[in-house]
Amino acid sequence: MKEWTEFARTLSPASDRMTKLALEDHIFDLLRFVADDLETAQTPRERFDKSRGDGPKDSPFSQSAAELHAALRLADGFDIDQMISEYRALRASVVKQWVAHHRSLADTDIEDLTRFNEAIDQAVTESVAHYTKTINDSRNLFLGVLGHDLRNPLGAVSMGAQWMERSGTTDAKQAKVVSEIKLAAGRATRILNDLLDLTRSSFGTQIPVTKTENDVAALCQEIADEFRAVNADRKLQVATKGDPLVSCDRARLGQVLSNLMGNAVHYGDVATPITVTVAGNDPDAVTINVHNLGSSIPLEAQKSIFQSWTRGHDDGSPPEHSTHLGLGLYIAKLIVEAHGGEISVASNEETGTCFSIRLPRR
Repeated sequence: MKEWTEFARTLSPASDRMTKLALEDHIFDLLRFVADDLETAQTPRERFDKSRGDGPKDSPFSQSAAELHAALRLADGFDIDQMISEYRALRASVVKQWVAHHRSLADTDIEDLTRFNEAIDQAVTESVAHYTKTINDSRNLFLGVLGHDLRNPLGAVSMGAQWMERSGTTDAKQAKVVSEIKLAAGRATRILNDLLDLTRSSFGTQIPVTKTENDVAALCQEIADEFRAVNADRKLQVATKGDPLVSCDRARLGQVLSNLMGNAVHYGDVATPITVTVAGNDPDAVTINVHNLGSSIPLEAQKSIFQSWTRGHDDGSPPEHSTHLGLGLYIAKLIVEAHGGEISVASNEETGTCFSIRLPRR
């Protein structure tokens, strides 16, 4: 028990402010389970099942001790690797002391050591199962909060601002406040959607897409019109070559295009136009290019730009842009890949920056 506590103390930062009692946790109950288990008659099949985590469920200590240990270590901030390392240290400590007290090992000692390892394996399996179940439950709760409890009030704020805008306001100051509320609600909703998508992807769940046949050139034009409405000083040009029809999720692809055009508006040269080209000459795929001139993306940054929490080059950007989470291009990549497509970037000082999306038609 002393060695267990000393080892647990090294698992920083979770253990930094924990008391000796908290570090000991359920070590006494775990060891008592092991000791009782060694005194219990078991068939070879029962021992095999136990080593796989399928031990007897009527044991007074095994399930509660291992699961409670997992729950408390999770609550104290231990990650799953640190929790498992405690069991490794416990196993090594017991075996070391066991061997030290026996000059030679009898057949019964070998059998007892085997039984001991099986009991530890059972405790580890139960702890890991409870730890991961708790994490999964927390994930589902988090998704629920994001998807419902936050989305609904944001939607109410947005609809209220739109209603006030349509109803008309008494003066320019009120109109400006209503416009800012509407923009802020829209920005918060986009951040919420990005976080929801990130959470799904982090737990191995692919972003869902519902495909129907769409004219992606018309979609590009629609999104470009939205940016023109709020960026009157910027020029966005949409050009089409060939057949623009492709099977895609219109809303999801619009999310990708909005991100790419928004980046072009934010980072591109104000004096030059942003060009969006839809190339549909390939019978099997459609390519969409979003191009702008201006400061290029460093080559090293291009290698990681589609990773989560990565932001673009922000020289001279106003302070209000500092709240960006750096999820946009990562989410864009996930959406494109969910369509079976590819996204890439090429950037240099001479030709500017071009993001390319290639989507299969079917």
